[in-house]
Amino acid sequence: MHGVHISGARLADNEMTLIMMAALMHDIGFVQLLGKEKGTGAQYTATHVKRGIEFMQRYIVDQRFPPDLATALEFVIQSTNYMQPFSAINFPDEHTRLLGQIVATADLVGQMSDREYLEKLLLLYLEFKEAHFGNYQNVHDLLSKTQKFYGVTRQKLDGDFGGIYAKLTLYFKNWFGIERNYYMESIEKNIDYLAKVTSLSEEKHLSMLKRAGIVKKAETLIAPESLE
Repeated sequence: MHGVHISGARLADNEMTLIMMAALMHDIGFVQLLGKEKGTGAQYTATHVKRGIEFMQRYIVDQRFPPDLATALEFVIQSTNYMQPFSAINFPDEHTRLLGQIVATADLVGQMSDREYLEKLLLLYLEFKEAHFGNYQNVHDLLSKTQKFYGVTRQKLDGDFGGIYAKLTLYFKNWFGIERNYYMESIEKNIDYLAKVTSLSEEKHLSMLKRAGIVKKAETLIAPESLE
């Protein structure tokens, strides 16, 4: 948001508010309702964006915010729905489309640049399994297919999302005086390391993922046959 703003595409205060609210609410559709706590919430993988928009609409009314805020927020939150083509969203104007591009970019870049992203794929496998989503045979299958996922993601970032991620360089230069894009560098490091991991035999995959003890925690939750 900051990088876009200082690039010349000035963002008004209300637009920054929209971006922040969409960022906070875009995954809230995974939250379970009282009395319906069966599972972990992962079962809402395919419907979490729709549920999140419904929550947002109720929240706007409860807090007595301007009704038109909900209309704009719906479009921006929809932008994070990876099951819906970005081009299919009928944005009311180009500026709202820009807000959607910012939030959708932040969603993907923030996730994939995480230093523990590769380890967290094991937890993602558990979510997908609970949601009956993706048809992955085991965790190794998900690890292998994540490289292809990054290729598709990069096309989205450069295409539908207008290369917004490049504005992060302006942020780092403006704030720290360093002309680098640490987020994209982290993503490339993760994907390069993933290539090394998946080039090995499957029984060596998990031994290569050592951060935060996530693998050991996941191994206690994943059925043995899914690790073979």
